[in-house]
Amino acid sequence: MKFGVNIPFVHHLGFDLVLFENGLSQIDYEPLPEHMNSYAVAHGGAVMTLLDVSMATAARSVTPELGVVTIEMKTSFMRPSRGKLSGKGRLVHRTPTMAFVEAMVYDAQGHACAHSTGTFKYVKRLPVGAKSTHPLDTISTD
Repeated sequence: MKFGVNIPFVHHLGFDLVLFENGLSQIDYEPLPEHMNSYAVAHGGAVMTLLDVSMATAARSVTPELGVVTIEMKTSFMRPSRGKLSGKGRLVHRTPTMAFVEAMVYDAQGHACAHSTGTFKYVKRLPVGAKSTHPLDTISTD
């Protein structure tokens, strides 16, 4: 559990956590054929997941004992995402309960492919192996 928690979808996509410190994150990702769209480039949903997880990881890097949930995110696609990708997240501002974050996805040549901003809510993490029987809004840090 390199991410500190078990995230089956992240594991399925093959994300590799490279940086997790001081409000910064980097996640490398090599899309598989089943992650492509009809133009043979990484599907926008896979790219958005990389952006989302990069932002969440940057937010968690300053308080790894807490989890985060996405409240909102805005994404701009600037060029096709081809080959090995790298998502780089940065915590812009935080309050006791919220994180304001941005992330960029780069291709192997260093070209910016997509950019996202997001707002995340800090929540208590479940103990390792625990199963929640409550909706997320019942485990907030408020």
